[in-house]
Amino acid sequence: MSSDSPVKWFDNLVGVAYRYYDLRMNVVPLFGDFKGAQEFWRETIKWWNDHSIKIRFVETGNTYWFIMGAETTRVENNRFLFKILPISSHYDRFKKGHEGSAYLRLGVYTKKYSEDVKNDAKCDCGHIKEDHGVDDDDGGDGDNDDSSCLYEDCKCKKFESFQLNLLKKKKTVTDIEFLTESKVKDDVLAWNCFSVNKYSPKK
Repeated sequence: MSSDSPVKWFDNLVGVAYRYYDLRMNVVPLFGDFKGAQEFWRETIKWWNDHSIKIRFVETGNTYWFIMGAETTRVENNRFLFKILPISSHYDRFKKGHEGSAYLRLGVYTKKYSEDVKNDAKCDCGHIKEDHGVDDDDGGDGDNDDSSCLYEDCKCKKFESFQLNLLKKKKTVTDIEFLTESKVKDDVLAWNCFSVNKYSPKK
């Protein structure tokens, strides 16, 4: 890929997850539904040559750019991905432990609420569903429409959790680099992404 080649950039991701318990660490771009994830794999990633897949992480203060692209055997459907995300402990753990390679998989991120889960399900606040009030979910404003946490020192106002489902198919990535923005110009993939999505004037 040359630095001025036309590339279709895709950023309609929920986020990026990192999974550690595998032969290699997993990098998992997240979609909001199975259909979107399956279509992206079938139309784009399926045709990527594993050895050509590149992932770049560009740190910009408290955030980082996740950038990914590859050579393809089906040029007409090729799209590269990017997403700007907050630096997290999961990202730091991947950065320190990936050892130069990772499995690429796609995942689906689904929000879960009180009525969707069992009593032992854990809320984002760290407490289980039984430690929250009851939301009768009838659309009204009754006394029971409150799933806030019952722990006095917890500020959680509503039970919220999430579920991650990973697609089974995967590819192996061995070209992974971590950059600062000052080094972007020396990397073709990162420079292409920043040129199009940050430095170019918005139309």
